[in-house]
Amino acid sequence: MSEDVGVGPYDGAWPALPDGSPDPRFDPELLAHGDRRNVVDRYRYWTHEAIVAELDAHRHDFHVAVENWGHDFNIGSVIRTANAMGAKAFHIVGKRRWNRRGAMVTDRYQHEFHHPDVASLVDWAGAEGLPLIGIDNLPGSKPIETYALPRRCVLVFGQEGPGLTPEMQEACVDILHIEQFGSTRSINAGAAAAIAMHVWVLRHARVV
Repeated sequence: MSEDVGVGPYDGAWPALPDGSPDPRFDPELLAHGDRRNVVDRYRYWTHEAIVAELDAHRHDFHVAVENWGHDFNIGSVIRTANAMGAKAFHIVGKRRWNRRGAMVTDRYQHEFHHPDVASLVDWAGAEGLPLIGIDNLPGSKPIETYALPRRCVLVFGQEGPGLTPEMQEACVDILHIEQFGSTRSINAGAAAAIAMHVWVLRHARVV
């Protein structure tokens, strides 16, 4: 990681609890040598475990699921946005391995589930009482801009190009598309996922 990213060694007395003991949220190694990770400023010098615990206390009520049948690079971008939007967890359907470069290590702060096939995801979501909402510009799909997106749900994305598989389309209670006003037929899968997640945020998150 570039020395221009993040912050250097902690300047001043190290963070402590009211009784004077070291604050356990902070990593002594990072305090001593600097924190060059891709984290927001409020989490500078925190341990990985402390960051995940703090995120767990405030995660939103939507999950993200991505079909992974062809090792699509866009998955990393989707997961990175899921982290930024505070998704409860992300789910990989299909191949367990996926290209993590695009996630920029943000996947380490999320909870990851793997489902070998669509039926496995359906069973999991059913047990949790979570509807599957597909995002794809298919015939008969509904505009996400006017859809009553539920607070508790799983937003499901297909791969770049083929989109949602027929099996996943059948499993979703509804399929939504993003309204477009230009000449192109579709937008990048990672961009579509980001828009869909932000629509959920606009509907349900407390933005100050």
